[in-house]
Amino acid sequence: MYSVIVPCYKSSHTIRDVVEQTAAELDRLGRTPYEFVLVDDHSPDDGATVAALEAIADDYNYVTVIELARNSGQHNALMAALNYASGDFIISMDDDMQTHPSQLHILLDEIDKGFDIVYGYYPEKKHSFFRNFGSWFNQKTVQVLIGKPKDMKASSYWVIRKFVRDYVIQYTNPYPIMQGLFLRTTRNISCVPIQHFDRAYGQSGYTFKKLIALWSNTAGFSIVPLRAARHIGFTLSAGGLIAALIVLINKLLRPHMQVGWASTMVAIFFFSGVILFFLGLIGEYIGRMFLSIGNAPQYVVREVYRQGSSKENDD
Repeated sequence: MYSVIVPCYKSSHTIRDVVEQTAAELDRLGRTPYEFVLVDDHSPDDGATVAALEAIADDYNYVTVIELARNSGQHNALMAALNYASGDFIISMDDDMQTHPSQLHILLDEIDKGFDIVYGYYPEKKHSFFRNFGSWFNQKTVQVLIGKPKDMKASSYWVIRKFVRDYVIQYTNPYPIMQGLFLRTTRNISCVPIQHFDRAYGQSGYTFKKLIALWSNTAGFSIVPLRAARHIGFTLSAGGLIAALIVLINKLLRPHMQVGWASTMVAIFFFSGVILFFLGLIGEYIGRMFLSIGNAPQYVVREVYRQGSSKENDD
């Protein structure tokens, strides 16, 4: 069984093509049976995406639609889909045809070699310079924060085995990030080059704020920032002590030397800024711990819809 999971956000114009072309490709490859788990991440389009998903589910008995009650983010929507997927292999795709079905055979051929996880990566991306820079920055910081191998190139187009899914969904905190969860589970990971296609319709739903929020989720899988705060604090303290000794020696050698008000204020502002920054960093960790202890949900399912069944609420 192959499960295709797709987080959907304002995708009423593209999601049917994604499902139908992917199903046709799986049929052509002889990769059957299969199912699709489509998750609407509370799209702000007056119900157009939900209506499109339910219409697809009415047409195809292998489609399950999950409607979330509030916007939770792509990775949280993926966690919802993983909880409903039942396949021996789970395939993650986007809703905009950039993760194109024609490239699916490359990932499936690679996982047949015995890998637990296979990523498709893009030697050439169809994103803007801003998005490409953000992806590069994210890849570099993830290497430092969670120990991602340098030769591992990740994307939203991947295939995993069922046991990986079984371990990933045990994570119930409200700030999941797939790379961190995958690396906690296995290092038997491969990545293969695939073609990146243009979006079939519209623009990316990721704003700068959302990209920063997604990147910050990596903090939940690493204590490197806290260690960095300790080292930077020690370095600045040592530098301040050395500077104070230099000022004291100069004052003893030159008693009439004027002590500058401007330099004092600069030092106060600088060190106050550093202190507040790291207090905010520590506060972010404590805040996330508080939300996790309080069982803040990863996502909230409003309804589940399948062919031939009425909508069902999910607790």
